Amino acid sequence: MGNLFTTAGVLLAAILLYRFHAPILAMLRRFDAKNVARKREEIMDRQDHLAHYRHTLRLAEEQVEEISEIAMPDERTGHPVSRFLFAGEMFATRDEAEAARNESVVAKAREFYVELPAALAHRGKGKLRGE
Repeated sequence: MGNLFTTAGVLLAAILLYRFHAPILAMLRRFDAKNVARKREEIMDRQDHLAHYRHTLRLAEEQVEEISEIAMPDERTGHPVSRFLFAGEMFATRDEAEAARNESVVAKAREFYVELPAALAHRGKGKLRGE
């Protein structure tokens, strides 16, 4: 009886694998492509002396909220106009909102570099590397 259940389970798994092999293979290809791109970026970053700053800005950008576009009536005409909301502040154009967001990203990245020496010193129990 146990062999019957084992055989049925193997056949069911084979049928499911055959049915869903295309999406599974596509997912594995995307995963592999991301890994190849990450490895390529790591190799290029070893030669780029500004890579650390770029990674810090990318990390800070992930931590800052996105810009929201909302439609609201104009105060003078009453016609709907697009306004852009960032950090609770309303902007008339996307460029103004992007500029405010970029300032926020750069400020967050600067905070990281201000805190970096203390973090490195703490990691080495009071000593920086090379001392």
